[in-house]
Amino acid sequence: MTHKIKSRRTLTQICNRLRQEKKSIGFTSGVFDLFHAGHVEYLEKAKELCDVLIVGVNSDVSVRRYKGANRPFVPEQQRAKVLAGLSSVDFVFIFNERRNQQNILSLKPDFYIKAGDYLPDQLTSREAVTSVGGKVVLIPVESQISTSEIIRRIASAECAGNQTVVRKNGAVHFERKLSKAVPAVFLDRDGTINEEVEYLHEPEKFRLLPNALKGLKKLQNMGYRLVIVTNQGAIGLGYYTKEDFYRVNRKMFQDFAPAGVNIDKIYFCPHNAAENCACRKPNTELIERAVRDLNIDLSNSFIIGDKTSDLETGRRAGIRTILVKTGHAGKDGLFAVKADYTAEDLLDAAGWILQKERTGSS
Repeated sequence: MTHKIKSRRTLTQICNRLRQEKKSIGFTSGVFDLFHAGHVEYLEKAKELCDVLIVGVNSDVSVRRYKGANRPFVPEQQRAKVLAGLSSVDFVFIFNERRNQQNILSLKPDFYIKAGDYLPDQLTSREAVTSVGGKVVLIPVESQISTSEIIRRIASAECAGNQTVVRKNGAVHFERKLSKAVPAVFLDRDGTINEEVEYLHEPEKFRLLPNALKGLKKLQNMGYRLVIVTNQGAIGLGYYTKEDFYRVNRKMFQDFAPAGVNIDKIYFCPHNAAENCACRKPNTELIERAVRDLNIDLSNSFIIGDKTSDLETGRRAGIRTILVKTGHAGKDGLFAVKADYTAEDLLDAAGWILQKERTGSS
C-alpha cells in the first residue's frame, strides 16, 4: 500500500516514463478528510478515464490555511494511506500549495479531473492544463455526501442536549447553541429564495425561484448555518399581519422539506422605513442577534440578496456579499455598493462560496 505514496519529484519522473509507454495519466486532488462513499465513487469514475490515476492530497498545513485551525481531522499521512489502499488509485502524493498549478506543470497529466460541483470558469488551473496539452474533465456528483455535512451532523448530535423549544413572537422553533462558532450564510427571502411578490402574505402565492433548493442544499452540505434576514415593512404599514408572515414561512418550510433543507432561524424587521428602527436592513441588528443566538463565526460568513440594501448590510457587518440576479437584481439603487460576487441564482452563489473554501481566498 505505502509503495504507492511518492514525492511529487519522483512522480514527475514516473510520468515521463509513462508517457513514453503511451499510457494516459489522470490527476485529481483534494483534502479527503473523513473519507466517505462519495470519495470512493468519484475516484472509481476518475480511474475509468485513464490508465494511471494520480491523487494529490492537501497537506495539513495547506488545509489549515483555508479551512481553519481545527481541520483536517485526519493527519496527511493517514489520509494518503487510505487513498493508497484503493484499487482505483495508482499513486498518491502530498503537496503544500493551495492550488494545483505546480502539480499540473510538474506531472503534465492528460486529464485534470475535478468533481462536477465546480463550474468550469471557476477552475483556476484551467490555463495550466491547456499549457501542458491536457484536458479538464468534470465528473458529475451523484452522491450528496460531503465531509462538511458529516461534521455538521456530528456537531448537531453533540449539542442535541442543548437543544430547546422556543416560543417567541408567535413562532415555535428549535434553538441550538453550539459550543464552537460556526459560519453562516445570511439570506434575504423575497426575490432571493422565492419569487418577488408585492406584499406577499398569501401562502398560495409563494413560489421558490429556480435552483433555490439546490443552492440552499449545497450551502447546508458545506456546513453553513442558514439564516434568513428579511425586511417586512408592510406589517408596520398594516398591509398584513405577523401571522400572515408566519403562514408564508410555513409554506416555505413545506417546500424545503422534500430536499431536507433546514433554516436555522428567521429574523425579520416588521417596521416601515419611516420608523427609523435599528433592525431594518441595512442596519445590522438582525445579524447581531443571530451572532448572539446561534454562536456564528461572522468572519467566515456571507450574505446573499437581490437588493443593494442587502449588500450594504453585509458591508456594515463586515461579511462578504453576493448579489443574485433574481428579484430586484440590485436595481433598487438605494446604495452605491458593489458585491463581492454577482451570481445568477442561489446555486451559482453556493458554487462561488465553495470555490472560496477550496482556494482559501478571501
